[in-house]
Amino acid sequence: MTTTSKQQQERKDRFVTSSDIELKRTFTPDDAPLDYAGDLGEPGEYPYTRGVQPTMYRGRFWTMRQYAGYATAEESNARYRYLLENGQTGLSVAFDLPTQIGYDADDPMALGEVGKVGVSISSVHDMARLFEGIPLDKVSTSMTINAPATILLAMYIAVAKRQGVDAPKLRGTVQNDILKEYVARGTYIFPPVPSMRLITDLFAYCKSDVPHWNTISISGYHIREAGCTAVQEVAFTLANGIAYVQAAIDAGLDVDDFAPQLSFFFNAHNQFLEEVAKFRAARKLWAQIMRERFGAKNPRSWQLKFHTQTGGSTLTAQQPENNIVRVALQALAAVLGGTQSLHTNSMDEALALPTEKAVQVALRTQQIIAYETGVADTVDPLAGSYAVEHLTNEILSRAQAYIQQIDGMGGALRAIEAGFINNEIQDAAYAYQQAVERGQQVIVGVNQFAVEAEPPRDLLRVDPAIEAAQRQKLADLRARRDNAKVAELRGQLEAAARGSENLMPLFVTCVENDMTLGEVCHTLRGVFGEYRPNVSI
Repeated sequence: MTTTSKQQQERKDRFVTSSDIELKRTFTPDDAPLDYAGDLGEPGEYPYTRGVQPTMYRGRFWTMRQYAGYATAEESNARYRYLLENGQTGLSVAFDLPTQIGYDADDPMALGEVGKVGVSISSVHDMARLFEGIPLDKVSTSMTINAPATILLAMYIAVAKRQGVDAPKLRGTVQNDILKEYVARGTYIFPPVPSMRLITDLFAYCKSDVPHWNTISISGYHIREAGCTAVQEVAFTLANGIAYVQAAIDAGLDVDDFAPQLSFFFNAHNQFLEEVAKFRAARKLWAQIMRERFGAKNPRSWQLKFHTQTGGSTLTAQQPENNIVRVALQALAAVLGGTQSLHTNSMDEALALPTEKAVQVALRTQQIIAYETGVADTVDPLAGSYAVEHLTNEILSRAQAYIQQIDGMGGALRAIEAGFINNEIQDAAYAYQQAVERGQQVIVGVNQFAVEAEPPRDLLRVDPAIEAAQRQKLADLRARRDNAKVAELRGQLEAAARGSENLMPLFVTCVENDMTLGEVCHTLRGVFGEYRPNVSI
């Protein structure tokens, strides 16, 4: 027996999903007994298994929101205009690493990283250049920013004012999800307690000043990218959501005052049926949590609204054209699962930031699904499939068991501090990698069907001169601004951080007076300190 046939035989011995849910040869009604009123209901009705809107995509398509940002604000602005001209319906901003962890482009800690994995934003002037000629009352903007989310949103509000756009007219999302940074991504700044304060400050501020803004995007995407299973993605994401809701209630907010503006961010991976079921299970479970656990009365508080991005960790540098197929299937799973917003990865992202051509193909993938396949013409078209309903029920019950275990530890924050969530993710990632190396999990073009090929030559490369230019812009800003006013505001900010007042209005004032991102974050570091993870070997 050849190696390939042995691997095929091993696979035939046991068919399971990423979450170790058995896939039977056939499923019957006994595997998925359906109470249509209680389990499924109608689309747009509790428990929202079938979708949060009664008409879903028959009313309007999901937001096609390509994640983009690199180098300077001017170059990223050109990419945004290109995407909008090609039919994108929302913007999604990627920030460089220094911005994500609160350093200005001229900080020694930023050396060599300026503009490399996203756009460099150090001041309100950078933010203004980023959205030059883009009316902020006409677009929805998502910003993947966490630890300094309050400050970047303050800059966005300040730029909108300069455009003559009042804050209540702004629509969009800041990710603002710090808990997953501690377990999966690492772009944290402050310890958990002050970080949670910044999050609830933003909740309260947006309720009154920016009511259409989604104040948090509770992210399972990065947890999944770190190697967890589909069940773990649902469980750990919703456990973090529970922690944020409880923190806001503890801060004095009524659940129905902020819960309608909560949003979620999930991954779409390769196991098609499991991914469709995952989205349906997450919706139903969150509806139960919000209504039964937190006593929310507003139906909008029960709804899990989410953005999806196709799986970055599934992309391969080998045979990058294969990624077009992966992304198309993952995107289709997200649409069949009822996503409200979608980003499709570009085929060359395992090699570099995407080129314009690759981005266009990725966007066209969404448009083909929307306009040519017919899957958007009916709501929840896979409902009633015995296999899909069985997987939905299994994912929900297994995620519930995880959440109960996390509750027993004292909640998500305590489970993170104890290393429980980190260890579960690491164990799942290790098991997957072992399966790949043994050939039990086939990666086309990598451990099967590989060919020798030269890497693509037309990859996007960031000019090293950009860093020097960004430093010069900051030097010019510091030379022309009112530095006495900046010093006064730093003192006010330090005093406010030591107190308990909502910091958001002061952040807006600070950035409007040319205080930089790094200066705000360094002032807060002096009060809050910095997070240092426990490291074990």
